Amino acid sequence: MAKAIRFYETGGPEVLRWESMEVGDPGPGEVRIRHGAVGLNFADTYFRTGMYPAPLPAGMGVEGAGVVEAVGTGVTDFREGDRVTYTGSPLGAYSTERVMPAAHLIALPDGIEFETAAAMTMRGLTTAYLLRRIHPLKAGDTVLLHAAAGGVGLIFCQWAKLLGVNVIGTVSTDEKAAVARAHGCGEVIVYTRENVAERVRELTGGAGVPVVYDSIGASTFQTSIDSLARRGLLVAFGTASGPIPPIDAMQLAVKGSLFVTRPALADYIADPAERAELAGELFGHVAAGRISIEINQRYGLEDAEKAHRDLEAGISIGSSVFSV
Repeated sequence: MAKAIRFYETGGPEVLRWESMEVGDPGPGEVRIRHGAVGLNFADTYFRTGMYPAPLPAGMGVEGAGVVEAVGTGVTDFREGDRVTYTGSPLGAYSTERVMPAAHLIALPDGIEFETAAAMTMRGLTTAYLLRRIHPLKAGDTVLLHAAAGGVGLIFCQWAKLLGVNVIGTVSTDEKAAVARAHGCGEVIVYTRENVAERVRELTGGAGVPVVYDSIGASTFQTSIDSLARRGLLVAFGTASGPIPPIDAMQLAVKGSLFVTRPALADYIADPAERAELAGELFGHVAAGRISIEINQRYGLEDAEKAHRDLEAGISIGSSVFSV
């Protein structure tokens, strides 16, 4: 009997339930996967709280890695025994096995372990589109990255360094500052005791940065705006502290003709060819050891409530996974 985390109402971590379930056989265009590891992402909490709506009752989680156990009719790109990873809807990754659309799968190279894949597929592809699609960065550019010691942050710092891009990162503690520096972050601002925007201006000779990458949202929005150079771009790709406030277009003009975008990973991997290109670059860096994936928190699926509490408390460093 398969096991899974499900929730029947929105709310705090306590709404998550560990249950037995029948998985069944895959239908047309579907596969059945046995998970080797499952990813824990902050976006999971958005579904649990209702910030991202989901029909209830629902499964939980959008990222996992494992082995294809069965394929439905019409599936030609994968077969039984293939190693795969994925990120994206439908919900249900917090499970020992599941049936899901084959179109969402990405072939996993033999040199990458399931835990590594579950820790990096969403975070790595997010980093890939941030660095390779959003803005035409060039060697020598300096950018600001919030949450530099997080799962995306540590991948971003390493990848940016490979591109010759300088990263000013923000973190909450000296411990996290050391981790960010060890992964290629050039300058680190501990925001609990430093004024981020003022420090960014000091580090850039008063100019500000051309791009700010902000996964925090409400609490960092104004700081991000104040850190931008003239005609700079705020990439608001997450809302860990809540949604960004309504944008005052005149403020963007007054602050230097600024730009703001609120991208979503789904729109950068919807095209199979683009997804394959981004995944190929990511997997290549990881397999070659140019980017390391730091897994600092491991949980059993039955401990999803604790995992969500830890994640929302901000005590996590790097990536977190569920071992299956």
